[in-house]
Amino acid sequence: MSTMEDAQPLVQVTGATVRFRSDTALDGVDFRMFAGEVHSLMGENGAGKSTLIKALTGALALDAGEVRLGGEVVRFATPHDAHLAGISTVYQEIDLLPNLTVAENIALGREPRNRVGAIDWAATRRLAHDALAALGLEIDPASVLGTHPLAVQQLVAIARAISTDVKVLVLDEPTSSLDLDEVAELFRVIRELKARGVAILFVSHFLDQVYEICDRITVLRNGRLVGEYLTTELLRIDLVQKMLGRSAAALAERQAFDAPDDDPSVTLSARGITVLPGIADADVDLVEGEVLGVAGLLGSGRTKLARALTGVDRLEAGIIRIDGRERRLSSPRRALSLGVVYSSENRRTEGLIGELSVLENITLALQAQRGVLRRIRSARQRELAASWVEALDIRPPDLDRPVASLSGGNQQKVLLARLLALSPRVIVLDEPTRGIDVGAKVEIQNLVGELADNGLSVVFISAELEEVLRVGTRVAILQDGRVVDVVPSEGLTTDSLLAMVARSEGDEA
Repeated sequence: MSTMEDAQPLVQVTGATVRFRSDTALDGVDFRMFAGEVHSLMGENGAGKSTLIKALTGALALDAGEVRLGGEVVRFATPHDAHLAGISTVYQEIDLLPNLTVAENIALGREPRNRVGAIDWAATRRLAHDALAALGLEIDPASVLGTHPLAVQQLVAIARAISTDVKVLVLDEPTSSLDLDEVAELFRVIRELKARGVAILFVSHFLDQVYEICDRITVLRNGRLVGEYLTTELLRIDLVQKMLGRSAAALAERQAFDAPDDDPSVTLSARGITVLPGIADADVDLVEGEVLGVAGLLGSGRTKLARALTGVDRLEAGIIRIDGRERRLSSPRRALSLGVVYSSENRRTEGLIGELSVLENITLALQAQRGVLRRIRSARQRELAASWVEALDIRPPDLDRPVASLSGGNQQKVLLARLLALSPRVIVLDEPTRGIDVGAKVEIQNLVGELADNGLSVVFISAELEEVLRVGTRVAILQDGRVVDVVPSEGLTTDSLLAMVARSEGDEA
């Protein structure tokens, strides 16, 4: 690392300041990256990480300060300008076109052309094949991107980013949809790019991954620089305290949620539900006042189960009963009318509308439920939205602010506010804490527990087994689209739950 200290930074940000009306998102932040290093940007949601990334990549103009690339001052009017200069970005929310092929997505905007100026499709597929091969992926370049799972789409986005002459690669939560093998493969590629001299900005809330792959860490808090540290010289507990500005001891404690009564009421019961491919012959009971955690490896059917329980995917077999009465959840609207709501793992494409305000996003579903002829009065909309902003501590408490400008944790709270405004009885949450910081994650987890304490039946799906145990009263184990067991969370450890999740069909119990 000493050679890095003696070298000139490849990226140098000085005095970066960005203001949104009366809010200062970045306040005189200095930041640097060296060629051939993996650098982590850490901080709570709202700390300024996304704003700094947007300023670095041309998506946002600085109100003060400057950015240097290779020693030269640069001013990018658009992300495309930054891309041409060698700065490529892969965001947590996949920014690709699912209706196009994998090859078209990888080559989009720079498709090879033949002598008459038409797209050379054979060369386009070769370009895509080479980019995918660099990631060790065997994906048909001619296949439609939207037919692939979210994890594969994430890897395609990374393949697109590295398929150019990249100098700086920004990875914003790149592993949020990847399983352990895919993370290992991604890290192999990151190390190869590092060896080629690429500067890699790795933004993640997985501390284990940060400490495994990153050379250096910069910490932001409340839009200000806390400090820059070598990863090997910063203890994890110290990192968390620097991020939060307070003791991390309270975050280490497992929240004690009230268990349901000894004779609980089953709100929703599913028997033999099947949606192929993905979920087969699954049995689930959702109890009033309980959080049912759902654990399973990537591809086990977690999301398919959520969609089957909430009318998003129509059942091919099986029945669902609500309060003991058989119901046909033929659509999300029908499920909603019965008090069953769903929060997708993909907030961007299946949840929030970034261009609309916080107020509009919160009241959107309620107005849709009432219909166009029963408009909610503007004053009532504002009153309703304000009450949820206060109840969930959504920050900043600006009802007219575009929801896309909020941090990930606050966006998730807006989505929860929209669902809770419908007064549901069952709420199914698919990866509700993905991509949000440790402080906001605990807030969401505690909120989920409070919802159950108030009588809701909550399904909590997460790839992080630790939080499934922390939040869930019981845990449903999924393997290959089947619910193989449902066990009390009390007494389980992360290791014992992992053993249950990963156990193959032929293994002994």
